[in-house]
Amino acid sequence: MSVIRPNSPHAGGVEAPAAARRISHWIGGRVTAGTSGRSAPVFDPATGDVAAMVDLAGADEVDAAVDSARRAAKGWGGTSLARRAAVLFAFRELLHARAADLAAVITAEHGKVLADAAGEVARGLENVEFATGIPTLLKGGFSAEVSTGVDVLSLRQPLGVVAGITPFNFPAMVPLWMCANAVACGNAFILKPSERDPSASMLLAELWQQAGLPDGVFSVVQGDRQAVDALIAHPDVAALSFVGSTPVARHIHQAGTATGKRVQALGGAKNHMVVMPDADVDWAADAAVSAGYGAAGERCMAISVVVAVGGIGDQLVQAIAERLPKLTVGPGADAATDMGPLITAEHRDRVAGYIDAGAAEGATVVVDGREASLPSCGFFLGATLLDHVGEDMTVYTDEIFGPVLSVVRCDSLDDALGLVNRNPYANGTAIFTRDGGAARRFQTQVEVGMVGVNVAIPVPVAYYSFGGWKASLFGDSHMYGQEGVNFYTRSKVVTSRWPERSAPSAVDLGFPRNH
Repeated sequence: MSVIRPNSPHAGGVEAPAAARRISHWIGGRVTAGTSGRSAPVFDPATGDVAAMVDLAGADEVDAAVDSARRAAKGWGGTSLARRAAVLFAFRELLHARAADLAAVITAEHGKVLADAAGEVARGLENVEFATGIPTLLKGGFSAEVSTGVDVLSLRQPLGVVAGITPFNFPAMVPLWMCANAVACGNAFILKPSERDPSASMLLAELWQQAGLPDGVFSVVQGDRQAVDALIAHPDVAALSFVGSTPVARHIHQAGTATGKRVQALGGAKNHMVVMPDADVDWAADAAVSAGYGAAGERCMAISVVVAVGGIGDQLVQAIAERLPKLTVGPGADAATDMGPLITAEHRDRVAGYIDAGAAEGATVVVDGREASLPSCGFFLGATLLDHVGEDMTVYTDEIFGPVLSVVRCDSLDDALGLVNRNPYANGTAIFTRDGGAARRFQTQVEVGMVGVNVAIPVPVAYYSFGGWKASLFGDSHMYGQEGVNFYTRSKVVTSRWPERSAPSAVDLGFPRNH
């Protein structure tokens, strides 16, 4: 056994097999070994074993990736829309053919069940399909004779080198949110995936190359904060896209914009599901369990708070509680598993700590996930349900990012709206009701970026855009869809006149007027 180097940020006494698989960078169209001397373990969260070691980039590796991307961007940005679309179509076909392989890679390193991983790949694939329409998406405008003999046209051009910094919970979907549109728009894209589950990024790189994308247009830099800071500081990186926690999103937005970069940074969430007294209890309970405990709660659109309005609370809590013992917790690759492990032992222990914190602050522990039937190894925690949660409790104020569902009780829709709107996070929310008037009022008055009506996880389809409000979004651009195309391009307006050779001319110092 060889001990992980002490300079690894995840060392902590963990040992890795001497022959552990090495995950490196993808620069200039090939696998490129790290040169920083730093690495980190990649765990199999279902067993707790170290499955691989990933290189962690320093400034030199980031410089090499940016230099390769900068050179590739010049040619790719001038490539015809027809050629770009052809590469996108080829990538779509390869991704579709390898979807099961990609899902298996995700499950092996993240831990989510295979069906969930397959769903992630499918939603990412939708973004690639949207991007294949880039010839239409980049259509400009044209106006003839805006003034005598003068025409005006508008067009959108690529930025150059852009980078995406993505989270561990969606190692394929979120990168595809970014890179599909970025590449289609003519940019060179550098992906900095989470060091927790980096292998999906390398499979994506291989598929891009097989699709005919020129070397350097898609790069992968593995790493931690050093790599992120190097991307922020690099003068040749024109834009940054980020999905993760609110503190990091705020930092990246502030630091990136300070260097003149375009930045879209999506932060944390505390998503509320409001259940009205007229709602179908079984339907609402099924939705709460599915949205609260899917992927072990490690989703930015997971429901973490159920708001029971009026007298429905007791019945709803009972219905949710009855469903939890039926959930099978185990390895994600097991077809019988409903909920897999959390990403690391440290994160599991942090999430479990909120159960005691909730009880100490006055919440009722209806179901304690620590008492569930769990595998003897791996980073597992069962589904937890807390009732009578107050607005000032840490289980309510903090983004837990695990299988802990809190129930808050409100007397009326007004109270529920006030609760949701006071929360600093504003990523997603939902209302369950049979009353169209209540639903319409909720969707109009709630101060949240994505709203579901009898839909617990209202993630927009690829031709809309994803993003929250308030502390869930830093910057003014949402992810993917037409907003994504606009983010990865800049507009140019051309005003032209082609006078006849015999046309008279004269000096005129007055401000130009249209006539």
